[in-house]
Amino acid sequence: MEIYIIVLFVVGYGAIALEHPLKINKTATALITGVLCWTLFALQPPTATFVESGHFKSFAENFTNLHQAEIYQSFIKTELSHTLGQIAAILFFLMGAMTIVELIDAHHGFRFITDLIKTKDVRVLLWTICLVTFFLSAILDNLTTAIVMVSLIRKLIHDKQTRLFFAGMIIIAANAGGAWSPIGDVTTTMLWIGGQISATAIVKNLILPSLVCLFVPLIYLSFKLKGNLPSTGEKLKTNAEAHVHGGMIMLLVGVGALISVPIFKAITHLPPYMGILGGLGILWVVSELINPDLDDFQRQKYSAASALSRIDVSSILFFFGILLAVGALESMQTLHHFAEYVSLLLGDNRIIITLIGVVSAIVDNVPLVAACMGMYSLNVYPIDSMVWEYLAYCAGTGGSLLVIGSAAGVAVMGMEKMDFIWYLKKISLLALMGYAGGAAVYLFFQGIG
Repeated sequence: MEIYIIVLFVVGYGAIALEHPLKINKTATALITGVLCWTLFALQPPTATFVESGHFKSFAENFTNLHQAEIYQSFIKTELSHTLGQIAAILFFLMGAMTIVELIDAHHGFRFITDLIKTKDVRVLLWTICLVTFFLSAILDNLTTAIVMVSLIRKLIHDKQTRLFFAGMIIIAANAGGAWSPIGDVTTTMLWIGGQISATAIVKNLILPSLVCLFVPLIYLSFKLKGNLPSTGEKLKTNAEAHVHGGMIMLLVGVGALISVPIFKAITHLPPYMGILGGLGILWVVSELINPDLDDFQRQKYSAASALSRIDVSSILFFFGILLAVGALESMQTLHHFAEYVSLLLGDNRIIITLIGVVSAIVDNVPLVAACMGMYSLNVYPIDSMVWEYLAYCAGTGGSLLVIGSAAGVAVMGMEKMDFIWYLKKISLLALMGYAGGAAVYLFFQGIG
């Protein structure tokens, strides 16, 4: 049965990667794959030796009065409940964070940041945009930050080629910025919630490699892009984009809620989703109080209920499906055995993780990181070990190597109609230089630490 489940997982994975040619939404594929993996797992033990394994025997010792078939059914239910609990912690966190960002955006809170950027010098503007993107993505997330910053450069830069270079650097900056923050990227959040990394260690150990990942291509482009932007005489704000009353309050409260989540976890030792949901509740109350004079239609437009309707539920269900499938492979011990085989074959986890980062440019990094979390045990690699931190860096920044390799890249590709081949020719090498530079810096400091 194990071989059938593995084949099913690989086929589902392939269908996810080929979403656009097949014209089948990856969320539907992920949900079907996850459910079928557990269905096959529940129907029969994956191998004849599985019931003799220590993993199953340690569970069966508590049910000596039951038949083996009944013990196996109880095992499946227990494992599935455990997997569901881990997945729910990630999904509720993402839902809370997405809603907070949508609420801030509904009140045009981000314009208080973007309106501060007024320079016309191309190189100064490039550095400003990239640094704002880098630090903003650590607080929000790389996808939202990329969308906000591309919306800004579309108003500032009217030359298509220049804007494409800026958009490409925004992708690199957003992914690099998300890698060193526990709330900046989905994969880093998964590792943080899963207990593989701590907020303090990931910030301390990855901020420098992530900066190098950005600075290497940024310095190169600084020599290539020169001059000043032509004055358009246009104002960045229009009547349709005017600040909603209380936008600054929503920005400060929302960002404060996001930043306080790691602090909340450190003080209370409660899961991060408790902190993010508490922050959402506070922001929700603020949103109801700051505009008391709005009519019912306007109040609905700027309400948390409206923000909830705009979050990307499809992505949340995709995460659920793929994490469900990976959970089945983890419960079967397949990922554990695969990790042992790969470690024996390559001999160095640093090589394996570096390659995972490169592969994440082609294959979605969420299932890759989920698989690694199942492959490597916390008993062998405790919290904040090199394996987990380096995985956070590689999976977070490796997606920049191709425009389709990250959610930020896909969003920018759609907004700017960026061509895949153009990105491959103009940006991919720069992203690879930054990726390799940041990786070298991290490994160097780990070697002398």
